[in-house]
Amino acid sequence: MQDDPTSANRLAQLDLALTSLRPRTSPRVSPRTGPRATIDRALAPLKARQARPLPRERTALAVWFWEIDRVLLGLIVVLIAIGLVAVAAASPVGAIDRSTRDVAVNPLHYFYRHLMWISVGMVVMIGTSMLPRTQARRLAVGLALAFGVCLILVPLVGTQINGATRWLGGAALRFQPSEFLKPAYVVATAWLLSLKARDPSLPVVPLTGMLTGIVALLLMRQPDFGQTVVFCVMWGVLLLMAGESMKLLGGFVAGFVGLIVLAYLFYENGRQRIDAFLRPEQDPAAGPDQVELAYRTITHGGLFGVGPGGGTAKFNLPEAHTDYIFSVIGEEFGLIACIAIAIVYFAIVARVLWRLLDEEDTFIILAAGGLAVEMAMQAIINIGVNIQLFPSKGMTLPFISYGGSSMIALCGGVGLLLAFTRRNPYMARSSNVGNRSGR
Repeated sequence: MQDDPTSANRLAQLDLALTSLRPRTSPRVSPRTGPRATIDRALAPLKARQARPLPRERTALAVWFWEIDRVLLGLIVVLIAIGLVAVAAASPVGAIDRSTRDVAVNPLHYFYRHLMWISVGMVVMIGTSMLPRTQARRLAVGLALAFGVCLILVPLVGTQINGATRWLGGAALRFQPSEFLKPAYVVATAWLLSLKARDPSLPVVPLTGMLTGIVALLLMRQPDFGQTVVFCVMWGVLLLMAGESMKLLGGFVAGFVGLIVLAYLFYENGRQRIDAFLRPEQDPAAGPDQVELAYRTITHGGLFGVGPGGGTAKFNLPEAHTDYIFSVIGEEFGLIACIAIAIVYFAIVARVLWRLLDEEDTFIILAAGGLAVEMAMQAIINIGVNIQLFPSKGMTLPFISYGGSSMIALCGGVGLLLAFTRRNPYMARSSNVGNRSGR
């Protein structure tokens, strides 16, 4: 029996149709080689990460912590921690002085208040340090104007304490305008001096000198001889940092010496402090003065101190929790602790100056450097008074002494300092680093 040719043709057509419906397999391609393949393999992990869902954006606090100088912030926190221990040790002395026959003040009264001022100060510090540089500068200039006006009001409506009129406000809430003016003055003066780099014809030196003179006269009326010296010296330091001529700086030094002489001759508060420092034996019946008592207290502790809470000489000190807290530290924790504190202040200044090595903005260099030097100078004066190098000046030890105005103002100053030195850690460092550092 022969096959039907029609059926055979139909089977052939069906087989061809089924073949066309089968998935075609491409020939196996050998792996790509060469530079292009190397690049593809290197980018593969990155492409895989890009394919993942994008994470949420970082919060403002995370960005702030990523960009600020965390070493500088850590050094400030160390000083604040030391201050907590020191104020706790000195608080009973202040509590006894404040207690009366009817009312006994809690021995840790000043310690608890110190905690409160630290909390407020940290909020001010973090909030200020989050500002961009331009806004931080504008804030400081505005505060300089505001607290300058407050300084004018002090002799008119100020509150008198211990024979000096330095505060505004009542017993419940008062503040010292000169403390808040210091960091704002440094930034405002730095801004004015930086304008000379754009236009050398601007009379910024006479202008800043006139403003400094006005502040000095207002401070001497309070009277506050120590703060007067700080403002005048800070103006000279900023002139030096701005690169002014040696002739001008020599004139500043001569004028400063002349100011000290005039203060001794015609300024009773200054003359009394200088006489008490140079001739402490002039009135033996009056007993040792504050500086002598501070020196006896600090030397009583020896090398390692008498232990926390074991100090006895501190009870003879006036203002042991504020002006003379360094002596309390020396008595209870020894010379080693005092040296460690001095090293921390030195490290703060060194850190700021190192941070400014690759900075090209004149204003930032003057403002940040001036703020660091201002804090260090205040520490040097306070320590110098406690070890009998300087006459008594009524100045706190930064971040360690008790004092609401001092703590908040210092935290605000460090907030400005952190704002001015903020930077992206991935930003390329300037090529000027090698030139400025001598490499």
